[in-house]
Amino acid sequence: MFSGLPLLSLAVWVPILGGVLTLSASQEHQAKLAKIIALVVAVATFIITIPLYTQFDVSTFQMQFVEQHAWIPAFNVNYTLGIDGISMPLILLTSFTTVLVILAGWEVITFKPAQYMAAFLIMEGLMNGVFAALDSMLFYVMWEGMLIPMFLIIGIWGGERRVYATIKFFLYTFLGSVFMLVALIYMYIQSGSFSILDFHQLKLGLTPQILIFIAFLLAFAVKVPMWPVHTWLPDAHVEAPTGGSVILAAIMLKMGAYGFLRFSLPITPDASAQLDWLMITLSLIAVLYIALVALVQQDMKKLIAYSSISHMGFVTLGFFMGFEILHNTNSVQGTSMGIEGAMVQMLSHGFVSGALFLCVGVLYDRMHSRQINDYGGVVNTMPVFGAFMVFFAMANAGLPGTSGFVGEFMVILSSFKAGFWVAAIAATTLVFGAAYTLWMVKRVIFGDIAWSSSCTHRSYNDVFNKAQLRFR
Repeated sequence: MFSGLPLLSLAVWVPILGGVLTLSASQEHQAKLAKIIALVVAVATFIITIPLYTQFDVSTFQMQFVEQHAWIPAFNVNYTLGIDGISMPLILLTSFTTVLVILAGWEVITFKPAQYMAAFLIMEGLMNGVFAALDSMLFYVMWEGMLIPMFLIIGIWGGERRVYATIKFFLYTFLGSVFMLVALIYMYIQSGSFSILDFHQLKLGLTPQILIFIAFLLAFAVKVPMWPVHTWLPDAHVEAPTGGSVILAAIMLKMGAYGFLRFSLPITPDASAQLDWLMITLSLIAVLYIALVALVQQDMKKLIAYSSISHMGFVTLGFFMGFEILHNTNSVQGTSMGIEGAMVQMLSHGFVSGALFLCVGVLYDRMHSRQINDYGGVVNTMPVFGAFMVFFAMANAGLPGTSGFVGEFMVILSSFKAGFWVAAIAATTLVFGAAYTLWMVKRVIFGDIAWSSSCTHRSYNDVFNKAQLRFR
């Protein structure tokens, strides 16, 4: 059915054009039409990406579904798309998550719904472009372009401090990317091409590699985000609407990790080997320190946001721990286990964190509070919802049998090949992850029904009756 179609271009441009079409129904009386258009486009994009998985050839490491067209011939810039086993699951995750985000905002978003849905569709196309781009200039345009829809989503539909959060988010992510652009231009001068695969073949000395590695680090570490450039994420999550938080956690954080795999490790292998101690140290700080920060949070969104930083620390730890093992011991098995574990963790975190933010959104829409102390006994009024939230919380804590456990266990196991203490520090996330997750579940889902202090001025019966209606 899809044979011969430019699937990657369709995955990029169908949602972008669909977003423009959604904007055409921006009149107040066309709100339902705009939502229907957005949902149809999101579902169509997801269907388009399914053959990327079903027709993917796992027997080769070469790029697949490659498309190439001249874009700016004077500078040898091409519109080149292609995927491998790293980018293919991330595109599927992006298209699937966008469908959920559109559905999540169906009844909740009443202010400018057409613009809200269009922003997510356009951002979906740009994010798919990031994962599929094989030309560095195309990658950079998509990388920077997706900041605009997210900036608008937080700035227009966000909370009370949305202006502060959007400016902080934009400055952090944009300034880091400027250094990446300098590195891309330098490699273009050296190779005469902006092709990422050509960059992989460059023979660079150690000093240029270190400078390029640092430039990439400044861009990708902010996006992951790694400690200490992580402070924009909790603010962005807290102020963003539910859909914005889901996309931030499920997709945008993965782009920084994807950048390390696509650019830093293959282009600057010697620098990666020289500086792997730095990356491992920063990753362990994120795993341990940020988990402790999550433990004291009273806002559910902030708790999950800090949890995301801690879990993404596992991803960068797996990447560079695998590289450390290969450099020091030539153990291909240990290297592959670390990187594969990090990839599993990326995908698992995309599903689990997105689901948790959706759960918080469901609660907030009914009680208009994210404070843990304002909840209690949710399972008594929403048993099915409570079961789902507990399930995703257990996956977030790394319960054996869930995807969260698989990725973390593989990274910890590979860490033992590099050193006992590294593995021991990394393993503490299983303890602290269980601590802050179970504590949140205990206070929010179980126990007696609690009433928000903001409701005390109304009669108990009035509050109870309205809460029953909301929780049904």
